[in-house]
Amino acid sequence: MEIRQLKYFIAVAEERHFGRAAKRLHMAQPPLSQQIRQLEDQLAVQLFNRTTRRVDLTAAGQLLLDRGRQIVNDVETLQADVYQVGKGATGVLRVGFSGSATYGVMPRIARLTKQVLPGLSLELNGEMLTPSMEAGLRNGTLDAALLRPPVASEEIDYRVVTQEPLVVALPSFSALAVDRPVAMHELQDQDFIAYAPESVLNRITSDLCRQAGFVPRVAQVVGETSTMLAFVAAGSGIAIMPSSVRSFQLDGVAYRGIDNVPQVELAVAWMRGHPSALLQNFLDIVATATADASSPASANERPLPS
Repeated sequence: MEIRQLKYFIAVAEERHFGRAAKRLHMAQPPLSQQIRQLEDQLAVQLFNRTTRRVDLTAAGQLLLDRGRQIVNDVETLQADVYQVGKGATGVLRVGFSGSATYGVMPRIARLTKQVLPGLSLELNGEMLTPSMEAGLRNGTLDAALLRPPVASEEIDYRVVTQEPLVVALPSFSALAVDRPVAMHELQDQDFIAYAPESVLNRITSDLCRQAGFVPRVAQVVGETSTMLAFVAAGSGIAIMPSSVRSFQLDGVAYRGIDNVPQVELAVAWMRGHPSALLQNFLDIVATATADASSPASANERPLPS
């Protein structure tokens, strides 16, 4: 039994007339009658009681109609689902992202994904450091990541999507919480709330302090941006972080610019050689969501999959 034969049978059963069914199917009546007879021969049962004016279903025909409708519907649904998955329009994508991206690009990416590809579900894993996201991409627990370059593994491709300046988060009662940018040397007597040593931002902060002539006095080491800001609000120290965190307004925290510091990059990364349609669609969404941000090409940029 073929799906095509089932569709022919259903049309005749619903119309109760071969001529009307043939017209509905955009075919001649003799081939339709032949297909129904072949189906009855294959099943070794009579499906219709035929008269000169109409056809009626036998008990076997009624059973085939009831079950056949569901089978045809399931097959058509399956075809549509397979097409959507093949085109990358539906499925689950596991995405890791840095803590500071929580307050910058990730809300825009999530919102645009829902608008453009409602069938694509993002499984989001936030507050991750770059080394952890690299490990997740390599071991297959992540499909994509929004991370801070550089990337150590040659197996991972990435593209820089934004660049942003650094700011210092200060307790709002701090003498430095004035309406002007601060210089790095002004921070030398402050306690620092720092990311873990393997963090890219930890290395950048340490380098900036060293260039300003001092070693940062680290009071707390944390893994999450939200925890870092909570310590700042409590007056435990200051923190250097990307400016996108300004969108997270927390009582007790003031943000100030820093003179003469480099911008930090955020990149979307994926495993080389595994560009699925789903991943490609996500990369396109990231590009659109970050198009209004400053995103000049980086010397370390690697190409998107073709």
